[in-house]
Amino acid sequence: MIRNGHGAAGGAGRPGPEGRRAVRVWCDGCYDMVHYGHSNQLRQARAMGDYLIVGVHTDEEISKHKGPPVFTQEERYRMVQAIKWVDEVVPAAPYVTTLETLDKYSCDFCVHGNDITLTVDGRDTYEEVKQARRYRECKRTQGVSTTDLVGRMLLVTKAHHSSQEMSSEYREYADSFGKCPGGRNPWTGVSQFLQTSQKIIQFASGKEPQPGETVIYVAGAFDLFHIGHVDFLEKVYGLAERPYVIAGLHFDQEVNHYKGKNYPIMNLHERTLSVLACRYVSEVVIGAPYAVTAELLDHFKVDLVCHGKTEVMPDKDGSDPYQEPKRRGIFRQIDSGNDLTTDLIVQRIIKNRLEYEARNQKKEAKELAFLEARRRQEVQPQRENNYDF
Repeated sequence: MIRNGHGAAGGAGRPGPEGRRAVRVWCDGCYDMVHYGHSNQLRQARAMGDYLIVGVHTDEEISKHKGPPVFTQEERYRMVQAIKWVDEVVPAAPYVTTLETLDKYSCDFCVHGNDITLTVDGRDTYEEVKQARRYRECKRTQGVSTTDLVGRMLLVTKAHHSSQEMSSEYREYADSFGKCPGGRNPWTGVSQFLQTSQKIIQFASGKEPQPGETVIYVAGAFDLFHIGHVDFLEKVYGLAERPYVIAGLHFDQEVNHYKGKNYPIMNLHERTLSVLACRYVSEVVIGAPYAVTAELLDHFKVDLVCHGKTEVMPDKDGSDPYQEPKRRGIFRQIDSGNDLTTDLIVQRIIKNRLEYEARNQKKEAKELAFLEARRRQEVQPQRENNYDF
């Protein structure tokens, strides 16, 4: 077990609000390529109780039931641990959720999204807890999934961030790759996520810097928010006794200017929620300027500016985007000890392209079979009651 230790109610021996018994909630999953959809599920689950425990499956279990994961189990454990609504992580959680697991961790019920999760032989992984009425459902976040993100990376094109016409290669591949059960293609060249102010409010802390807190500013794309980002932010967070970390996220066009290819994979709105869900971040600047200016530093009363070991591209006029904080003597380069980048993640996908395609197709085939079986079960009672007088 990995406890986050941030003082949430409902831990072992801790009462819930107003002295009542704490409600302990269980979630589990692969949490591969953790994105804001995962975070939103965990946010909703945490709101149903006082203490949230998240079980994460091993690489072996995922490979058996779904296909090869993008991230290793150790990377996935740490990614889930970094989500601010999670109180405790259970590594190597069983793929099928049982009453025995809920009882072992003293959980009242488990929570899952309203999508289908099946074993390798097509069984509902939550069947037992559903029958025992110890299952709750939360709304799935529309417009994103791990399968969707893998698809975006495999479709190497700039089209998914602009209205320009898709290339013929993109169209051909999009038409044949990963169609949903209803025939709708999830990769239409544009992210299907629709940002709302309510969603940002749900993810944001709403807290301003307090007297005595050290305001630390970091900036970047934070694309496909991953464990490399988390390790960097954790190091930054540890620089002060009372840190207040502000993350500046660059516009999509800015990111594409200095990263090229089809970057960013996730648009600005998606990246905003991904970063806001991290426990080490207090605030996000949406569409931050590429150069860290005097106006920005003064506006946020920044005490320290940090950047990792990744290469810093010059601004459009050839200047150093960090020249102002360097002039003030408040710039610090941080070595997170993790060399993982968005580029390397994409390389993992491309290297195992055929495996990932097969994984996605297998998942869709299982879901189709499950839906068809459920449809037949619903139709059968109707036929039995349709008497011909």
